[in-house]
Amino acid sequence: MSVVSSKLGNSDFQKLSRFIYDRLGIKMPPEKKLLLESRLQKRLRVLQIPDFKTYCTFLFSKEGLEQELVFMTDAVTTNKTDFLREPRHFDFLNSVIVPEFLNSKSQRPLRIWSSACSTGEEPYTTAMFLQEAIETTGPLNYEILATDISTEVLKKAASGIYGEDRIKDIPQNFRKKYLLRSKDPKSALVKIIPELRRKVTYKQLNLMGTDYRLDTLQDIIFCRNVLIYFDKETQKNVVQKLIKYLRPGGYLFIGHSESLFEMNLPLKQLMPATFQKTL
Repeated sequence: MSVVSSKLGNSDFQKLSRFIYDRLGIKMPPEKKLLLESRLQKRLRVLQIPDFKTYCTFLFSKEGLEQELVFMTDAVTTNKTDFLREPRHFDFLNSVIVPEFLNSKSQRPLRIWSSACSTGEEPYTTAMFLQEAIETTGPLNYEILATDISTEVLKKAASGIYGEDRIKDIPQNFRKKYLLRSKDPKSALVKIIPELRRKVTYKQLNLMGTDYRLDTLQDIIFCRNVLIYFDKETQKNVVQKLIKYLRPGGYLFIGHSESLFEMNLPLKQLMPATFQKTL
């Protein structure tokens, strides 16, 4: 079957935008119609579907939900992230949280959850800073869970392979310790060292899901630059579910452009975008 039309009509856009909001919590206002059309046109070509009306019929079917939902999700979600993004959070991790955890003499590992990890820069940055802390404070057992709705970015994250353009914000001393260069001198790729990759467990998870089903409470949760894609009600709903898995006294980091103002949550703000669970 050849693609004869790939323009997104208003009726199909409304169906898709409602579906994306219900499933992913992402709002698709009318001004994003062309963006959605552009991103999903690739799926029409791959599936050899002639138009968006046929695509919607397929997507909303039982077969489509099983086969296409993951690809549609990858097409419409934004996966922008960087190493050492918002570095004050990592300074707080090493200066406050790690000493506090070590002073508790706990026999369990420090547990960190990167809840929207994208291509892995956040969990690997966390691991780098924790390794730095170990050099100063001594042995520290830690585990990092990294989740994302997109299976494609999780594959990239698990590989630990990045282009030179992605590591520009990593200090030179960190690069020497935690990155491996290709044996091919012409290659512009680097790889996270195995010791750090083994510290991170990757898992697919939709923050809009009814239950995240984590096995353990977390000491630290990163949910940065995700809430901005949700409306206020969805933001509160997501944060309420997140902190169910946060240990009392545990810490939540959000993006600096995000706010939990007037959400009436069991959290106290310690510094910009940094919260501690009170109950």
